[in-house]
Amino acid sequence: MDILLTNDDGIRAVGLRALYAALVKAGHRVHVAAPMTEQSAVGHSVTLFSPLRVREVEEPGFSGLGISGTPADCVKLALSHLLPKRPDMIVSGINAGANVGVDVLYSGTVSAATEGALAGIPAMAVSVDDYHPEELSAQAGYAVGMLEGGFWSSFPKQCVLNVNFPAGALADAKGLRVCRQTSCTYRDWYDERNDPRGNPYYWLCGVIPPENVEPDTDRDSLSRGYITVTPLTFDLTHAEYMKTLARQLAGND
Repeated sequence: MDILLTNDDGIRAVGLRALYAALVKAGHRVHVAAPMTEQSAVGHSVTLFSPLRVREVEEPGFSGLGISGTPADCVKLALSHLLPKRPDMIVSGINAGANVGVDVLYSGTVSAATEGALAGIPAMAVSVDDYHPEELSAQAGYAVGMLEGGFWSSFPKQCVLNVNFPAGALADAKGLRVCRQTSCTYRDWYDERNDPRGNPYYWLCGVIPPENVEPDTDRDSLSRGYITVTPLTFDLTHAEYMKTLARQLAGND
């Protein structure tokens, strides 16, 4: 298959390089379009008011295009201009840090896959529950193996397969769980500090309170050592409330 590979950690990230090697080993034609610098938590933002620049990155065992933009920029530019043909699949990752629950709204990794899904291309986002991974070849091989799954022929349009690996060795994972997102949100706070000139600045911190995580959701299963898989769709309409809202608004006429 022709695979478009991207991420949000940057073109030199461990996770992207692991996926690249695994995809090539499996016989796929890999086209890399990834940010030149880390773009974590930029969500689905796109660049409108400055130009995008593209740099070829050629190294032993690796070839790709580094782009001076967001993950969504990378996919948009690749699909519309840089690639010689439409890819069969888009793979984004492996992200350093899990993308579960509300993370999928913030994640550049998931948003890059979403951009492909919106274009009608099957897409998979891959993450690991570790902010400092050093070796991800086993996880990459597992993820690449999922591309051969027969379920892709019936996979819903404009949907992303969101895969998360637990921290640690893949051999220690307890298995795979298909599960829904947790609905609980972060408890945020800002760490106030001072720069060398005495001026304050603020650093965002936050945790998902473990006591708020629903059983058998992605965050719960991942924390218990399972590989989690969640099909994501991005129709944000609150369908159950539409009829009620229509009645309520009609009463205001």
